[in-house]
Amino acid sequence: MKYFLLPLGCQMNQSDTERVRTVLHKMGFVQTDNEEEATLLGIIACSVRQKGIDKVYSRIKKWNETKNNRNCITFVSGCILPADRERFLKLFDLVFTMNDLPDLPDMIRQYGVIVPMNQQANKSITLAQQPKAKSQKPIVQINPSANMDRFWIINPDHISDFEAFIPIQNGCNKFCTYCAVPYTRGREVSRKSDDIIAELKDLVAKDYKSITLLGQNVNSYGLDKKGEEINFAELLRRIGEFGNSVDKEFWVYFTSPHPRDMSDEVIEVISQYKCLGKQIHLPIQSGDDAMLQRMNRKHNLEDYRHIIHTIRRLLPEATIFTDIIVGFTGETEEEFENSRKAMEEFKYNMAYIAQYSVRPGAVASTWADDVPKATKKARYHILTDELMKHSLTYNQGLIGRTLKVLVNGIDRNSSYLTGHTEGKIVIRFRSDDKNLIGKIVNVEVTSATPLSIEGNLVVE
Repeated sequence: MKYFLLPLGCQMNQSDTERVRTVLHKMGFVQTDNEEEATLLGIIACSVRQKGIDKVYSRIKKWNETKNNRNCITFVSGCILPADRERFLKLFDLVFTMNDLPDLPDMIRQYGVIVPMNQQANKSITLAQQPKAKSQKPIVQINPSANMDRFWIINPDHISDFEAFIPIQNGCNKFCTYCAVPYTRGREVSRKSDDIIAELKDLVAKDYKSITLLGQNVNSYGLDKKGEEINFAELLRRIGEFGNSVDKEFWVYFTSPHPRDMSDEVIEVISQYKCLGKQIHLPIQSGDDAMLQRMNRKHNLEDYRHIIHTIRRLLPEATIFTDIIVGFTGETEEEFENSRKAMEEFKYNMAYIAQYSVRPGAVASTWADDVPKATKKARYHILTDELMKHSLTYNQGLIGRTLKVLVNGIDRNSSYLTGHTEGKIVIRFRSDDKNLIGKIVNVEVTSATPLSIEGNLVVE
């Protein structure tokens, strides 16, 4: 029996997918990239962007049409708005939240797939000719963050042999007016720190080189369990101490933090330990205080500026990435210009610039989407040009330096390998030695473009 799995959206969904893979493999399913030969078809969905949800509807329409010719079961999970979840119940055979993943084998068995209780038994897995009644679909929980420990205890089946994600927290309490995450992921829940560190130690023992701590608001880690758990700075410190105790080179990153909870202590800890990657992703969303209030970001530009200045002071070598939205409800020319000025001031190495689109369920979904698409597009290009200018200046300053690079693949030009620096600057260098993939090597930078650099492998 084969399964096909389509992950959509952010790194958290990619991480969730790895735990889904574990459950399906233990059931005896084998993954395939060919939808036509799969008897189990699944999507890890993302309701945060309209494009992501459009892909779900497009794919399930196709899958349901194929049911006229073959037997298969469809399922959807992931980051799903309540309204989308209700529609999915009519389109998919199985709909469940990630905290219900341990129950997936029973759901599938009840729907018509017979799975052996243990895999050493020589029993085949067969698909019943007729699925059970639609009324037997699992009940969708209202709180997607409840009982997350049942999900986190599942060991992920990692897609990569050298890059991995570790979920440390789920959900969001911030309720930014443009965002649907609190309604798709639920309220903030922190994972046990002992389990996080145990998973990280296991990855390092397996020679993983890049490990990213994941959460909707990683730097609010532990705040939901005051007195029971450590805070985010202490979690990083314990990881750093472990890094110092082992003779292995690896980089630990985190995403995404919220400026409201980013403390000086977190930045100080990163500066003290070699294994904590010198790259910070700090979403700004807007450079205008009035706009930040409408977005319910609960911080202002001066708060954000303090964090950037602290990073520059304590981590002068760090790269800084951000997220920013153009065309949010009511954005004036002056408010947009303040965002452009913020881009100019903070000189980001990378910015993920989004043209605002309404998400049902978010507070702003009841507000007028009153910035024309053409204006959004024009503002997007202005900020992109601003980003390119500053990232090019930074990258040109790397020419002549020798940097550590994690090699992660083969370039489109097969005579080159690609990778990224500790600061997550994309780089390529001439080599056909595929054995370098997954290793950290030294590369001397020889040229630069706005979003990448090129160099020569330094052979020791």
